Parts: sequence; C-alpha cells; structure tokens
Amino acid sequence: MSNQQGMTFGKFMGDDGGVHDMVSSSVIAAVPAAKAAAERYGRELHFDFLDDRAVHALLFHRWEDNRKWRGRGCLASIPLFIFAAGAWPFWDLVASQKSRSFQVAFICADALIVVGLLAGLYLWRRPSLRDPSLRNVRIRARRYREIAGIARRGGADIPATYPYYGMYASSRKFFPDAPELPAPESDGPA
Repeated sequence: MSNQQGMTFGKFMGDDGGVHDMVSSSVIAAVPAAKAAAERYGRELHFDFLDDRAVHALLFHRWEDNRKWRGRGCLASIPLFIFAAGAWPFWDLVASQKSRSFQVAFICADALIVVGLLAGLYLWRRPSLRDPSLRNVRIRARRYREIAGIARRGGADIPATYPYYGMYASSRKFFPDAPELPAPESDGPA
C-alpha cells in the first residue's frame, strides 16, 4: 500500500516523492487556450480535465503506476550495470591479457547476458505496458501535462514543474473500451 492512499483531496505525490497541491481546474479554465485544449483532449480521451475529482484520481493512478516500476527498475539495473559497464574494467584488467579465444568467448557471453537481461526486463514489464486501463491513464496524464503547460504559458499561476512528473513518451493510443481504474480513497471535502 502506498503512502498516497488516504491523502486529502487536492494533494498528490509527484515523482520526487513530495506531496504537492493540485492546481484547481478553474485556474486552467481561466486561460482560453488551455480550456479549449482540455475540452478537445477530453472528448478525444473520454475524460473531463476540468473536473478536479477526476484529475485528482488521474494524478493518483499515474503516481501509483510509476511507483510500482521505479523500485523494480532500480533492482533490474544492478545486474545490467554490472554486465554492461563492468565489462570494460574486466576487459582492461583481465581479458586483454588472455588468449584471443577467451576474448571472443567473453564478448559473446557478456553480450548474451546483457541482451538476456534487457529481454527479461521487457518481458517482466510487458503486462503493465499492454494493460489498456494503465495505458489510458498514461495518455491522459501526458495530455494533462500538456494542458498545464498551455495554461502556464497563457499566464496562469502554475509552478514550472507542475504536475511534478515526467512524460509518458510511450503512451500514444487510447482504448475507449478499457475499464476505468477505481477512484482512490481520499479524506476531506470536494
């Protein structure tokens, strides 16, 4: 269970792990270009970007999705670093002094291990990458970030790093028939 469960309405966690205040939809709607983008993207993605409750749930699900894979990615990077970056010192200190057949075997074995680790990481992450509900969250989060940027450039008082997370570059397709994720538990009034 994450430490985001039960967070009061209007608060969410960014990628930095800090608790941040959500920008009200009225601030975004005050900028005509941002309001138009929110309405256009809302029709495209079946989502109301000007509904604070819906955006709060979106920010919650976006952080939860990222949280699940942050630790796993760090864990998977350890053996990948050892076999990818550690190959150079091993080559320099040991393999360069050995026979040509040892060097070829070392390069082949290390390349197979690195490719195997990358393939394993992809297969480990694949169910999450193919889940249409999570993919919808990612594309909506990506569009929300764009809307916030439009509002910021239009003069709205929105922090430069809001919504405090990076882009989901891989989220391009929307799945209209995918089930919606459940709304998060929150404390406090709307």
